[in-house]
Amino acid sequence: MNVAEGGGGAPPVTMTRSGVKVHHFSPAVEALENEGAYAMMARAADIAKSSGPPVVHLEIGQPSYPTPSHITAAAVAALSAGATKYSPPAGIPALRAAIAAHVSSTRGVDVHPEQVVVGPGAKPGLLLALLALVRAPGDVVIIPDPGFPSYAAAVSLAGGVPVRVPVGPAGYDIPALRRIARGEAGRCVAIIVNSPGNPTGCVLGRAACEAVAAVAIEADAFVLSDEIYSGLVYDGQSGEAPYTSMLSLPDMAARTVLVDGFSKTFAMTGWRLGYAVCPPYLADRMALLLVHSVGCTATFVQHAGVAALVGLANGEDAALRGMRIDYRRRRDAMVAGLNAIEGVSADVPGGAFYVWADVSAFSEWGYTAAELASMLLEEGRVAVLPGTDFGPGGEGYLRLSYVGEDDEVIEGVARIKTVLDRLRGAG
Repeated sequence: MNVAEGGGGAPPVTMTRSGVKVHHFSPAVEALENEGAYAMMARAADIAKSSGPPVVHLEIGQPSYPTPSHITAAAVAALSAGATKYSPPAGIPALRAAIAAHVSSTRGVDVHPEQVVVGPGAKPGLLLALLALVRAPGDVVIIPDPGFPSYAAAVSLAGGVPVRVPVGPAGYDIPALRRIARGEAGRCVAIIVNSPGNPTGCVLGRAACEAVAAVAIEADAFVLSDEIYSGLVYDGQSGEAPYTSMLSLPDMAARTVLVDGFSKTFAMTGWRLGYAVCPPYLADRMALLLVHSVGCTATFVQHAGVAALVGLANGEDAALRGMRIDYRRRRDAMVAGLNAIEGVSADVPGGAFYVWADVSAFSEWGYTAAELASMLLEEGRVAVLPGTDFGPGGEGYLRLSYVGEDDEVIEGVARIKTVLDRLRGAG
């Protein structure tokens, strides 16, 4: 292999003997992989070009509903009024105030605008917080396994080491969490918590959250609490509120970064609007990171966010309540259909809009989760995600989204049954 371009050190481009250019990047960027949902969408699009029935999409967490009309109207009005200029990097004052009021009301803690950092989506809240908190190479950030794929990527990009710890319906494996937090793999600077969870749909009870808080306090670590699905909770555990935020627990406000946004609750995935709530000194650093990365979030989009939260506070939530009713109905239909398939079991998730289906019985015939997902797409023309897209702890599971229409959910589960019944019969 000959150097084609570049100066000292590792060249940015090398040329193979066959004349193929190979580009070189930083190790963290070299290690980046596509998010499983986007990769599956691309594969499904290719399959859809072939003859056969339309592909049923159960792989992506994309609400099928339009954004509520009063939110869109606010954005249009803002555009007409000239809200097309730069805004303060951390967000326009009206939105930061509305977010502070919303979080104070829904989490039961006093939040002030100076604690709020607005970004183009919720992911910047995670990445920018990690860029600020990871102080040295080798710093550990604990992430859930299974968990959202961007967690590991964000930790690595920030220069940290993502360490996976198993999570189940009751939350983290606390003994394992404590061992890592105490330094078994290096200095632990943060623990990522996701409730309601992706991919499992699990909602952590207060006791599970308190157990994580105790570990974080002992380790003097931050908690990054990803609460993007906080508006999609369907069931509460007996005797307690349906949802517990890490921010609301005693002594946690000083060490919690709450990350939330508008994509899921308000059907605003394409608007790209999210926020982080954290101690003011950290919010200031994150605002500087915004200055030197995206600059600011689109101003008219922020005005739409104000309308969303003000409308919610004023009881203008009929559309949102309708979404939750529909999601719950589809969830129940999907879980019932999956549990009617021999070799498949699925618990009823308490939040988000995903079902985590146990298909480990098919490992007896040598099928991995990834192989099952591929066969379901190619033979059944139904797109789902293998659990391993969310970490090694996802082996033996499939993640299915129930954001589509009722008939799509029913048809998708019927196709899954057809393919799996054939596999079981052949086995």
